[in-house]
Amino acid sequence: MSFTLAIVGRPNVGKSTLFNRLVGKKLALVDDQPGVTRDLREGEARLGDLKFTVIDTAGLEEATDESLQGRMRKLTERAVDMADVCLFLIDARAGVTPTDEVFAEILRKRAPRVVLGANKGEGSAADAGVLEAYGLGLGEPVRLSAEHGEGMADLYAALMPIADGFAEKAAAAEEEAPRTDITVEEDEAEELSAEAAREAEEAWRPSARRPLQVAVVGRPNAGKSTLINRIIGEDRLLTGPEAGITRDSISLPIDWEGVPMRIFDTAGMRKKAKVQEKLEKLSVSDGLRAVKFAEVVVVLLDAAIPFEQQDLRIADLAEREGRAVVVAVNKWDLEEDRQAKLAGLKEAFDRLLPQLRGAPLVTVSAKTGRGLDRLHKAIVKAHETWNRRVTTGQLNRWLTGMLEQHPPPAPQGRRIKLRYMTQAKTRPPGFVVMCSHPDKMPASYTRYLVNGLRDTFDMPGTPIRLTLRGQGAANPYKGRKKSTPSRLRKHLGKPAHGSRG
Repeated sequence: MSFTLAIVGRPNVGKSTLFNRLVGKKLALVDDQPGVTRDLREGEARLGDLKFTVIDTAGLEEATDESLQGRMRKLTERAVDMADVCLFLIDARAGVTPTDEVFAEILRKRAPRVVLGANKGEGSAADAGVLEAYGLGLGEPVRLSAEHGEGMADLYAALMPIADGFAEKAAAAEEEAPRTDITVEEDEAEELSAEAAREAEEAWRPSARRPLQVAVVGRPNAGKSTLINRIIGEDRLLTGPEAGITRDSISLPIDWEGVPMRIFDTAGMRKKAKVQEKLEKLSVSDGLRAVKFAEVVVVLLDAAIPFEQQDLRIADLAEREGRAVVVAVNKWDLEEDRQAKLAGLKEAFDRLLPQLRGAPLVTVSAKTGRGLDRLHKAIVKAHETWNRRVTTGQLNRWLTGMLEQHPPPAPQGRRIKLRYMTQAKTRPPGFVVMCSHPDKMPASYTRYLVNGLRDTFDMPGTPIRLTLRGQGAANPYKGRKKSTPSRLRKHLGKPAHGSRG
């Protein structure tokens, strides 16, 4: 049985650096300035043979009001209540501060188990701070260096008794569980094998092992975190009227109406010219990475100012990365003339994003939850279309009809012949057409074929990759100098090869 460890402490003591070391990846953003982390980030940690869930939290602030710092503190306190163990980090070089003493008192009252860690403990400059840590009354401090990996063995020794206690509870629960002996008959075995075959054929469908990856992207203050909180049914992400609250790309597992998903909340993406600070550049880079790993990208727009230039760039980025795209218009509850507004949105969508023609356009309200059922259906349908496969026979019959309806052009008098077509890949759908003179094919005819694929095989909005490939082996004698046959040499008075002349 695994346990949950929450890393808590005041800002800039190295919580995110230690989180990254425990999970073995650079998941959390790290910077020298305090207050980088704002949301709760979970990860699967490994320390020796210990496996557990670790939570990276925002720096504990003394504010208790509804300000941004106050909301961050409430979120961290929630992590303390969720966790089985709290690792309270202090800065050994700075020593114990009055703020550390306040939060140590809070942890003694709220946390079931507390392990004290003295981070930045490399070198003799940290000796005094480590000695001061004993005065917090939380036991012997574990001297650590998250950046250099020192003290991990001591942290393992501190966590080992806690892990053993959870393992004993798991063993006791297993002994008390009722025993069941199941015998599988031959008919049942055949049914199971048939079911396994069906599962193999539909391996792309979301499952608990491989959930559907969904990234929610958009400009700052579009309501991305509020929307995800409404979907999961709890205030898991930090929200507020301030723009740019989210910095890390936070992933949350959820079973949404029977479909296992992992939803990524990303930082708001502004125009590149406006992004000057290093931290915002890191946040945007983290969001772009989430888009690359996602399967479906939900581009969230603000109903008051939809289809800004940055919105178009974000949607185009998702299409170029080959991701299924769903466009959602948030804050729909504030609109009055909704029918006219919706008609204008559809017209602008078709005009400004022709590369996503037919992609779902959904209106939602993250505040009230209205339209979330339509958003769920659009995400599932977009993912299904993204994984669609068409048989070779269907494709070639379709290609024959398209050629009869509109034959390809003949540049420089050379007719381009399209001979054969097949689907090479899915996610997104990719097709290969064998033809003559593929380099002479104009882009307009390629668009004609792509639009025909969308309409005929019901693939609206999903990116389609169409590759033209030449057919037939190259002429091995092309470019060689022609030689004169021997019988013509005699007629022309030239000596044949090998003769003395």
